Amino acid sequence: MRDLNKPIFISLFKEACKKCYGFPLTTPLSESDSKLLSNIIFEKTGLVVGTKSIKNYSLYVLSSDKVTRQENPSIATLDTIARYVLDAPYTNELKRKDKENHYPYWFQYRSRYTTIRPGWKILISHWKKAAFIFLAMIGLFFGLLLANYFIKKNRIRYFTDNFNAVSEDSLKSKGWILKAKDINWWNKRIEKPGHLALYTIRGDNWSLNKNMAGIKNLLIRRIPSDCFTVEAHLTDFIPIKNWQQAGIIISEDSTFSGKMIRLSISYNDFFGGYKMPPEIIVQVLSSSESGSLSKPEEIAHFSVFNMDSVNQSLVINNLRASALKIEKKVDHFRFLYSTSPAESFAFEEAASRDLNIKPLYVGIFAIQGWADSINIIPAYFDSFVFSGFPCN
Repeated sequence: MRDLNKPIFISLFKEACKKCYGFPLTTPLSESDSKLLSNIIFEKTGLVVGTKSIKNYSLYVLSSDKVTRQENPSIATLDTIARYVLDAPYTNELKRKDKENHYPYWFQYRSRYTTIRPGWKILISHWKKAAFIFLAMIGLFFGLLLANYFIKKNRIRYFTDNFNAVSEDSLKSKGWILKAKDINWWNKRIEKPGHLALYTIRGDNWSLNKNMAGIKNLLIRRIPSDCFTVEAHLTDFIPIKNWQQAGIIISEDSTFSGKMIRLSISYNDFFGGYKMPPEIIVQVLSSSESGSLSKPEEIAHFSVFNMDSVNQSLVINNLRASALKIEKKVDHFRFLYSTSPAESFAFEEAASRDLNIKPLYVGIFAIQGWADSINIIPAYFDSFVFSGFPCN
């Protein structure tokens, strides 16, 4: 970062923190505070500043040694923070690159701190300034063309939803599509503030005897990248009856009746006649053919906790915050999970495999399979994150 911009960036970042939290920045931001500011910037501007970057910026701003410790936010990042501080209109990356690729809000904010000196003190003549601006604009133009080319080539996309607004209009505006609506249970989706509540209604995406395949209140969206990670975070999802489960499902078509993969946290007490304690599992199922015509293949059946009477309360506490994640790199898939009393725990890998599936849709769901007894509990989805990346 140029020396001229350093104090301006520090002032901008402090102003953004005060606007978000209501008080001046005096200590480095925690992980949760950084996530809050990142989410609010995204909600107000439509643009992304990463949680890790925000945390690093707070460390830099409050550092007494800014020579050794360096941070170099891009002009795009500076413009995003300035848009938040200046209450700029909502946009997104594509619109900004198309209409505001000169990053006007950063320069508007910076103009507060820059003045024109008398002519005899100006170090660069007007014609050199004009030449520099002209060359910079040409460089920026071709740089944006090149960046746009690689973005389109690799279909890189990022999306996050914290489910602070779950009205049908809000979900639709963010790209969600509701499938197989059950009005009674769908109307209960706002039960827990800041979450989307889905319920373990009887159903499955594979048929059984006279039970036709289908998941009620399945919330799906288009996958805009060939290679990606997708994760869903849940709060207090504690299954207590056989095959109650919630998680992520990806499919090659929007009907979710063809090739698909399902990753879920589930309850299991079926052991083929053997007597064993019930367990909480992370399960991965896939179908290489039509989901309604072939039986699924169980890729992973990973036991996370045993639900015996001794450790039941401990298990419940460790399911306060759980998360599931699917990573796809070309044809290689990784399936990860996290369970803990808080959100800070890292992901662990449950399974990985090469699979012949090209998913175009992703969904979040809650079901209880084709169990005979009906036991409906809520699955509170706290957040959903999709991140595309180059396959090469």
